[in-house]
Amino acid sequence: MAHGSRDPRSAASVAALLEVVRALRPGLDVRLSFLDLSAPRLTDVLAGVAGEGHRRAVVVPLLLGDAYHARVDVPGAVAEATGRHPRLEVLVSDVLGPDPRLESAALRRLAAAGAHPGDPGIGVVLAAAGSSHPPANAAVADVARRWAAGAGWAGVEVAFAAAEPDVASAVARLRARGARRVALGSWFLAPGLLPDRVRAQARAVAPGALLADPLGPDPEVAELVVQRYLTAEPASTARYA
Repeated sequence: MAHGSRDPRSAASVAALLEVVRALRPGLDVRLSFLDLSAPRLTDVLAGVAGEGHRRAVVVPLLLGDAYHARVDVPGAVAEATGRHPRLEVLVSDVLGPDPRLESAALRRLAAAGAHPGDPGIGVVLAAAGSSHPPANAAVADVARRWAAGAGWAGVEVAFAAAEPDVASAVARLRARGARRVALGSWFLAPGLLPDRVRAQARAVAPGALLADPLGPDPEVAELVVQRYLTAEPASTARYA
């Protein structure tokens, strides 16, 4: 279950990720759903599962952070579905983050954009959606601190599309540390409005910025999806309830 977006690239990227999941687990019935803005919705997919006579479904939230969507929207949608289909048991996994595999995927995307570890002339902005839930933002900042300590860049700063600090502030701090070039790391699963927003902000303040793609159909992200599936809990005891 992904969040959903009006941008068709988002659904296409998530669908490609699930093809990698299917390749890892042949025979596993993997169905794509969304919370909002895209079809099919999670409640509709769970209704279809119940209508086919299945007795159990596992919801894996394809969310990078444990914020409002994970804590409120997911359990709300699951409760709605199980209320309508009481014979269907629904398990809910943890969100994808935090996990080292997400960091590895993001670093690979940066390297593909030309930002290789060990280059002291590059300053990296790790851009994420941002949340009103401070621990979710802090988890992204923790990633930036780990990278700053070990990647050999001029510095790593976090920035958010819908929270502070923004990309311009992060770039200014990196330049104050001596960064001659700027790279934008992507803490997004798929393309869409918010990733486009931070990319545009980076271009505005650093026209030659190296722009990493979202994580997308990365093999390690797919492995993480499978692991979350295997460790899911009943919805009544999941930590989002």
